[in-house]
Amino acid sequence: MPSVASMSENPWFLGDLGKLAAHLPPVYAERLCEELDLRPGERVLDAAAGTGVVSVTAARRFCEVTAVDLVPAYLDQARELAAREGLPLAVRVADVQELPFDDGSFDAAVSTFGVMFAADPERAAGELRRVTRGRIGLTAWTPDGVIAEYARTIAKHLQASPPPRSPFAWGTEEGLRELFDGCDIRTAGRRQPFRYPSAAQAVDAFRQWYGPAKAAFAVLPEDRREAMREDMIGVWEAHNRSDDGTLVVDADYLEAVVEPL
Repeated sequence: MPSVASMSENPWFLGDLGKLAAHLPPVYAERLCEELDLRPGERVLDAAAGTGVVSVTAARRFCEVTAVDLVPAYLDQARELAAREGLPLAVRVADVQELPFDDGSFDAAVSTFGVMFAADPERAAGELRRVTRGRIGLTAWTPDGVIAEYARTIAKHLQASPPPRSPFAWGTEEGLRELFDGCDIRTAGRRQPFRYPSAAQAVDAFRQWYGPAKAAFAVLPEDRREAMREDMIGVWEAHNRSDDGTLVVDADYLEAVVEPL
């Protein structure tokens, strides 16, 4: 999970989120930017931006966007994505738990499935509040959805202890109210579709391109890797709504707009 850990310790430096994003319809990005009602000229921070899908979505609305992430390779992809559309985008390598900006530097901030994985959620939420003088838009996977179940499957095979605070607490209204005490919070339950030719191909794509999954496979012996792969396939198949042999899974997430009172 993104933190101040070194590159060798941080699974987010593995894989390639851009490869996954190429087959993920950015429904979540458009919805969030519309809910935030972003206006031309607003200064927007994309925190834990990954490969910049939401950064570019905001830039299309004539916002002045700055994307930050721990992984320089992802920011390179974000810059290239914006350049292909002729859109300006500032990028900066930074930890969401220690943002290198003055208080109130941004009119709005966004983070989609990124800041939820910060090792210290209170610190990350505090930093977002500090550098943003207006509204904060967030999306986070819910604790009862397919992505959380996928994470629990990995943890089971690694025999890993749960973190002090689950990242999926960001996907609950109660969790957000603890992190953003004293703010006005509007939430909505949403679903993000995942579509693959098969459940097995989805698992193999995550194994190759999703850092935490790639790291998990790397530390297990060969016989246990196959057992985890079969369990992962089972998770996708249990949530599959397709009846033609392909995979169509709707991943539940919480969309939130946080504003100071």
